[in-house]
Amino acid sequence: MTDFEQIIYETENRMALITLNRPDKLNAWTKQMMSELIRAFDIADKDDEVRVVIVTGAGRGFCGGADLSPDDFVGKQQKEKKKPNDSIPRDTAGQLTLKIFDAKKPVIAAINGPAVGVGITMTIAMDIRYASEDAKIAILFNRRGMVPEGCCNWFLPRIMGFSNAAELIYTGRIITAREALEYGLISKVLPAEELLPAAKKLATEIADNTSAISTALSRQMLWRMMGASHPMEAHRIESKALDYMFKSSDLTEGVQSFIEKRPPDFKMKPSQDMPGFYPWWEDPRYEED
Repeated sequence: MTDFEQIIYETENRMALITLNRPDKLNAWTKQMMSELIRAFDIADKDDEVRVVIVTGAGRGFCGGADLSPDDFVGKQQKEKKKPNDSIPRDTAGQLTLKIFDAKKPVIAAINGPAVGVGITMTIAMDIRYASEDAKIAILFNRRGMVPEGCCNWFLPRIMGFSNAAELIYTGRIITAREALEYGLISKVLPAEELLPAAKKLATEIADNTSAISTALSRQMLWRMMGASHPMEAHRIESKALDYMFKSSDLTEGVQSFIEKRPPDFKMKPSQDMPGFYPWWEDPRYEED
């Protein structure tokens, strides 16, 4: 999309590639970048031709953290004086991770270099994180007199386990990609030149072989059920989803393509064919069914 200034949005082979594009500043995070990313995810989610989203960085880094220059939003926020009745400003990283959390499309992070502060927390609502061997990662807020953002305190313990999340948050230490793999924050570490091709290969495997509706439902069931208090919640929504897909043309095509030993040609579209109970988490009655 040509009207973006701090990111690049491209589509190819049923995937959207979003590139953080401030390479001269190590793709430092700004309020404008947040707004552009949110808009890009909206565009990708509404485009039925896009099956998977990949996020990476331009130049030698993924994102070096927030832009702390006086001219940018962090400095401006610190200088602003608010009236007593003004509401507390919302965390910018959290606004993005909540947008990603609600997305219908799988999201892959291709972390091509340093990912510090918001540079890593922006990825925690993404489904799969690949990293270059050159990547360095730090959740360093406590070392700067801040606290974790980006809904970090909800996502990280679910991704890494409480102890691992606590260790990285409390110390704020910089870790290598290999260490992040051991902690469970990263799922694969690759040589720099193999990183983006590997992410695209994974995206293509998803796009070529799976139903968009099945994947959208599976993505939301995985994320939403991590906060469930009992497996019965998963059973209820899985039963609804199974009943819907059993009656769908995508299931017929999935079975037929298997029998005929050919690639599937799924036709159902997230823009118009999601089941009536979606989004179920917004309906307080769904647990009664």
